[in-house]
Amino acid sequence: MKDQTTIRGAVHQNQKHDSAVKQVQGRADYTDDIAEPVGTLHAYLGVSSVAHGRIKGMDLSRVRAAPGVVDVLTAEDIPGVNDVSPTGKHDEPVFPTDKVEFHGQPIFAVIAETRDLARRAAELAEVEYEVLPHAIDAVSAHEAGMPLVTDPLKLERGDVDAAFEGVANRVSARMVVGGQDHMYLEGHIAFAIPGEDEDVIVHCSTQHPSEAQHMVAHVLGVPSNAVVVNVRRMGGGFGGKESQMNLFCAVAAIGAKKLNRPVKIRPDRDQDMTATGKRHDFVIDYDLGFDNDGRIEVVEGQFAARCGYSSDLSGPVTDRALFHADNAYFYPHVRLTSRPQKTNTVSNTAFRGFGGPQGVVAAERMIEEIAYALGKDPLEVRKANFYGDANDGRNLTPYHQEVEDNVIGRVVEELESSADYQARRKAILEENAKGGIIRRGIALTPVKFGISFTATWYNQAGCLLHVYNDGSIMLNHGGTEMGQGLNTKVAQVVADALQVDFDRIKITKTTTEKVPNTSATAASSGSDLNGMAALDAVEQIKARLVAFAVAEWDVSPEEVVFAPNEIRVGQETFAFDEFIKRAYMARVHLSAAGFYKTPKIHWDRAAGKGRPFYYYAYGAACSEVAIDTLTGEYRVERTDILHDVGRSLNPILDKGQVEGAFIQGMGWLTTEELWWDDAGRLRTHAPSTYKIPLASDRPRIFNTNLADWSENREMTIKRSKAVGEPPFMLGISVFEALSMAVASVADYRVCPRMDAPATPERVLMTIERLKAEV
Repeated sequence: MKDQTTIRGAVHQNQKHDSAVKQVQGRADYTDDIAEPVGTLHAYLGVSSVAHGRIKGMDLSRVRAAPGVVDVLTAEDIPGVNDVSPTGKHDEPVFPTDKVEFHGQPIFAVIAETRDLARRAAELAEVEYEVLPHAIDAVSAHEAGMPLVTDPLKLERGDVDAAFEGVANRVSARMVVGGQDHMYLEGHIAFAIPGEDEDVIVHCSTQHPSEAQHMVAHVLGVPSNAVVVNVRRMGGGFGGKESQMNLFCAVAAIGAKKLNRPVKIRPDRDQDMTATGKRHDFVIDYDLGFDNDGRIEVVEGQFAARCGYSSDLSGPVTDRALFHADNAYFYPHVRLTSRPQKTNTVSNTAFRGFGGPQGVVAAERMIEEIAYALGKDPLEVRKANFYGDANDGRNLTPYHQEVEDNVIGRVVEELESSADYQARRKAILEENAKGGIIRRGIALTPVKFGISFTATWYNQAGCLLHVYNDGSIMLNHGGTEMGQGLNTKVAQVVADALQVDFDRIKITKTTTEKVPNTSATAASSGSDLNGMAALDAVEQIKARLVAFAVAEWDVSPEEVVFAPNEIRVGQETFAFDEFIKRAYMARVHLSAAGFYKTPKIHWDRAAGKGRPFYYYAYGAACSEVAIDTLTGEYRVERTDILHDVGRSLNPILDKGQVEGAFIQGMGWLTTEELWWDDAGRLRTHAPSTYKIPLASDRPRIFNTNLADWSENREMTIKRSKAVGEPPFMLGISVFEALSMAVASVADYRVCPRMDAPATPERVLMTIERLKAEV
């Protein structure tokens, strides 16, 4: 027996990602790496060439006659229901039958012997349209009288109208916030293998295997038990694979069952970007009242979003934008409304933060307005408006949830000190006053982010755990691995609870065969939900093992101790393997299905009241930038981050998540710009025209720390906090620092009101506008 005082890979320890080495070496298997059975066919989508029009005729004869083509799928080939809407609104057909509603909308699929042949054949379709008027942004669509894709939300507290009558200062303005493409390394892909009777197995890259399962069953007209969806890992998801994979799974499954041959569909990057949804861009109108000390007294805001042609997840996304329009600030009187606007564009969808970033950036714009109006440091205004506690009555959100775990003051105070914010800001003001071409800016911005699915029923998870009679362990849970380290964290929970080394645990693919009715791996809840479900499974098995030991050795339960890689029973000590073998020989059940549901949460959407979030995660970032006022080009000189993850399950993985989220958030607000032409065609549809941050765009100095003093006051898994989405909004510090640098050309007398993303062109245009205003 090895002499070991602790286990390898327990919780709260740095543990490398379980697939890290394989991924670096190219040995990690993704959906496209699965060996193709003999007879595998390949599908490719044929898409609309107009943004809005009635289909008057569709001649696919040349497509069918093209080399290698085996079949062409249209709406007529769908045996079940022609719909893959994730919210059940039945507004998202697999293939349209009458009308197309965005440029690039899939209207048929070619199935051929090779992917290249299918792709070439898809271009041969002859489709006749009656072209209809189209609107591609939220403002023009509203002016054209287009409907909303789902019911709007209103959050209200206090007496807004009366509060505006007595305010000392009032500002009204509009902010435009751009969207964002997910730009995952691995694009969408689905691989369907037909089985006997109604059965079909679908391997795919999705964050929501259960939804893909139900959608495929829905489209095929079969029960869900006939469909198995498998996900080993994804090459990135960020929300883009929560609902958007449904179409690809459906096409592959329809083809596989119709032809009784395996069918794979993998669009190229251009089609992936034009046919799938993105982060919603928003047009935000705000009306703000505040006193002479910079304290907010009343806020009214309307959040109009470009949702695309169907509802998809736009309802909950625009809801969450309102939930986070307060960020870390208390609004005594507030009224917020959403406008999920239908447009003739691809249906927008989930993206890291799920509408929250758009709400937070609006809150920071309002802080900026106050600062420039009163000539104050924005950080001073931020701190004056932070949520308080029950004692001062400043802890109630616009949706009437009390903020009970507020640590933002401490986070910001510590970062302000460690980043030397005050001295650096003073130096920057002095340097900018000299009037040089290069201007600098600095900003320290906070984030408060609610953790839980706002759709309460999604806050549940399951796990299947097997302990084999040789002492090895197999772990399967309902979460999906997209590079974030979820599997590693859940395995650490199991290792810690059983007191065995991490290496003893085998993490297997996510599959609907083992854990049913799973929620999407989204809302930053993957570790919270699946970690607790895994712990429940472990506790069941441990209880059986304790009962066995009590009966076999006539000891009390307290005398059965799980120690590092061994189990002590009274005065005897057994290696874990040996004890498990004895339990097996005594016919102890060594498998368990764990389950967890988040407590305390509830939400009444109609009333706009409830507790949609179990707890909040907090963080802050301080960024410094330098801009060239002649060209608008800029670089990020330094960023300091302090982020609250509670008692981290795996500090090194969490730190990586914080850094990656910051860079992605920075990209959203700086280089990443989506652009449609007048015909409704997305022109930024490839890496050549859509600019994500490069390694050279990272801050020259990048300091990231976790708030190691924090511990979640709620009973989460090992008192940790979610980390996937909250740090995304730390990138707003770069946007705010750019704003300060720009404002220097007008001696900080005018709020720059720069729209996002702050591309060099937009920075330069804002500089020129400010120069003209003063």
